[in-house]
Amino acid sequence: MKLNELKPVPGSKKKKLIVGRGIGSGKGKTCGVGQKGQKSRSGVAIKGFEGGQMPLYQRLPKFGFNNTKFTKNYAEVTLGKLAEAIESKKIDAKKDITAEYLAEAGVISRVKDGLKVIGNDAIKAKLTVKAVKVTKGAQASIEKAGGSVELIVKEVAPIKNGKTSKKA
Repeated sequence: MKLNELKPVPGSKKKKLIVGRGIGSGKGKTCGVGQKGQKSRSGVAIKGFEGGQMPLYQRLPKFGFNNTKFTKNYAEVTLGKLAEAIESKKIDAKKDITAEYLAEAGVISRVKDGLKVIGNDAIKAKLTVKAVKVTKGAQASIEKAGGSVELIVKEVAPIKNGKTSKKA
């Protein structure tokens, strides 16, 4: 084999398509993108456009109900995490365990809409937990260790429907 006999493998070299060089080149004038307008420019993709016809996503009916406006986001803490925090002296087992106290101690990041205690791990410390929600397993474990659970009920003001009631 000599240097002048070296050739690339067939199919590895592809000739670049040259556009806009006259009618005889095969890709002259409009360069294969049709006529004028938005779609002949680069970087245009009209998603969901059906040529002026009402798009499918607008023809289909809307249905269902979304309750995200009224959902509650609780700061969850497991019994294992509470036991770990007591062992590492982050929190004191003799004090009431509330969302604010756990946030100060760094056990949870934020108070959010209240504290929710989850898990059914065995806990040794006698705790007084004040939370918005507690799972059955967590409540049983806390009470088995000699602690107590107090559920906090947040009062919500009633919504007035705009009509004023007259007192007679």
